[in-house]
Amino acid sequence: MPGNNPITDSVFVRHLPCTNCGSSDGNSEYRDTHENGDIGSHFHCFVCKKTDMLSDTRPDYVPHSRNHIQESKGEKMNSKFTIEPIPDRGISLVTAKKYGVKVRKDTDGNIVSHAYPYYDYNGQKVLAYKKRDVENKSFSIMTSDNGSFSDSSLFGQQLFSGKGKYITLVEGELDALAAYQMLGSKWPVISLKSGANSAEKDIRKNLEFFNQYDKVVLALDNDKPGKEAAEKLSQIFEVGQCLIMPMHRKDPCEYLNANDSSTFSREWWEAKPVSPDGIICGTDIWDIVSTELTNESIDYPWQALNDLTYGIRKGELVTVTAGSGIGKSAILREIIYHILQNTDEKVGALFMEESIRRTGLGLMSIDANKQFHLPTTTYTKDEMRTSFKNTVGSGRVYLYDHFGSTEIDNIINRIRYMAKGLECQYIFLDHISIIVSSQENGDERKALDEIVTKLRMLVQETNIALFIVSHLKRPQGGGHEIGGVTTLSQLRGSAGIGQLSDIVIGLERDSQAEDPIARNTTQLRVLKNRFSGESGPGSKLLWCKETGRMSEVFDDITETQLESF
Repeated sequence: MPGNNPITDSVFVRHLPCTNCGSSDGNSEYRDTHENGDIGSHFHCFVCKKTDMLSDTRPDYVPHSRNHIQESKGEKMNSKFTIEPIPDRGISLVTAKKYGVKVRKDTDGNIVSHAYPYYDYNGQKVLAYKKRDVENKSFSIMTSDNGSFSDSSLFGQQLFSGKGKYITLVEGELDALAAYQMLGSKWPVISLKSGANSAEKDIRKNLEFFNQYDKVVLALDNDKPGKEAAEKLSQIFEVGQCLIMPMHRKDPCEYLNANDSSTFSREWWEAKPVSPDGIICGTDIWDIVSTELTNESIDYPWQALNDLTYGIRKGELVTVTAGSGIGKSAILREIIYHILQNTDEKVGALFMEESIRRTGLGLMSIDANKQFHLPTTTYTKDEMRTSFKNTVGSGRVYLYDHFGSTEIDNIINRIRYMAKGLECQYIFLDHISIIVSSQENGDERKALDEIVTKLRMLVQETNIALFIVSHLKRPQGGGHEIGGVTTLSQLRGSAGIGQLSDIVIGLERDSQAEDPIARNTTQLRVLKNRFSGESGPGSKLLWCKETGRMSEVFDDITETQLESF
């Protein structure tokens, strides 16, 4: 439609097949009234979401079928329409009188059209009638002198004053008559103005009316548009107010036509309340709590840490934190190597402060007990190839080449791909501080909150074990590089990292100590442990210069023992 000729009113006409996606009845035709008085049409498919905007004021306007029915502009209700039963639909005279539905017959006494009255919001005046022609199943609007269809309330709304226990909402006028009749003419039933297409708009406009009822039963059509509309409507009503009826037939009319009123009534009483996502009744989780978990966790490489944490579990976020130069990356590489040696799982590694060459050589060095990256280390090509096959060349390790790509959403997407696309169950991100420092907003606290929140949600979504490294704030009285004790309060940014992590492990080492043993011994401290609640000092790890390995020690060792370690 031309942009300077906006639509002022749009009326649903009928369901149609969609020539775009092939749906048998997902397409819907609407008759549009424009600001300048032009009458046109548009078609929208609720399956493929394609919309065609056409106008019969344009020379290229072509109706979708030969049976295209133009709106009965200016047609008035006349004496040829009378209130009578509708036998082919099973609608009794009592029901027709209740809703004021009229019919028109031909000279042979056959019903050729129905007329459904639409009232104002006071329920006093009929503003318009929606006419349905029986033969071609098309709709049009018959006007009155009192107003227009667009200003009317829902079909049947004027019959019920509100403040009741139940009200049922259906898609069409005949569905309303059928449902009311099958429920013994005891419970209010009203219909939407233009089927599922108008559902959200109709309900929001009449929400005050519906809120007078304790329960709103949705009996919308059992098809894709109806189900989608029911899902949207369930989010509008108050929690617990909306019930969805589990219909096994398409709509109420089908039940009545099949003489299956008893089933409709039973399924109506079986309508269940819609709960917000994630709310589960405790009685429904017996199988979850009673099933014995197998292979729930794997050990860390170090016993004292396992004694506190009970190992590494999928679905948990583990934060490793320390001052600069304490050995966080070396700790992560030891854990990765341990996973490769003791499981068949895949591992993802995003080491943001080093190249993929350095990460690869670091893992290979652990396998060979030789520091491949140092120029003083002697090794053969065969040794290097063997360690390559055992680690990064195993087909189970995926690295992230992060050059120029440190945006938060980009990192989140890469982790999600590793988890879902590559099936990595253990992923290591070292470290989040470098990602935050690259953001343009300059608010470190806000950026840290954002990335940790997204990482926490990603862990829940993918059920991975995610290790992240976070830096510490400098404590008063001395830095962590000289052996300062780590605490949760020293985590950079806000308290979000500590709150959202399942496990927080602090690393402590006096990298400037005169004693070589103290200088090369790292204390692991569990700062938070959501799983068991235990915290405190864990393993002590001694780094060996010759091999580059970090191994757990339990007793004091001498410098001579260190040299032969």
